[in-house]
Amino acid sequence: MPPLPQPDDLTSLVLRTDFSDERAWDAVRAALDAAGDHSLATYVSELRFADVDVRTLVDEEAVADEDHQIINMFLADGTTMEDPAHPLLAVDLSDEPGRTFRVPARWFPDVSANLSIANMDFAEFADAVDESGTYRGFDES
Repeated sequence: MPPLPQPDDLTSLVLRTDFSDERAWDAVRAALDAAGDHSLATYVSELRFADVDVRTLVDEEAVADEDHQIINMFLADGTTMEDPAHPLLAVDLSDEPGRTFRVPARWFPDVSANLSIANMDFAEFADAVDESGTYRGFDES
């Protein structure tokens, strides 16, 4: 697998892994963009990532050139496409490679912005999830 695409500056990589419904993908992007004042996502929709699993992504990123390594990313998988809240799967690729949590579109701007500027660590969000493994803000978990 070629290296992961690089996100645009101060955005997070949102990688589509489910290609079963184009309208659902459009709805996910619209929900993420509507959640914040401006887009915080670099969207990648390439068939080579269809059904890719977290372990494969972690392994590929581990061998990437240090200048091109990505710290974290968000997957738009089957759950993201089917659930009305469009919960992305956040994936740590650096500190605890493979650690994940769900983040609904509503909370994506908070998580993405804080991770992209290194204001907060992945673990701070992952440690604040509810019993379903979903981050819903620090006051609601």
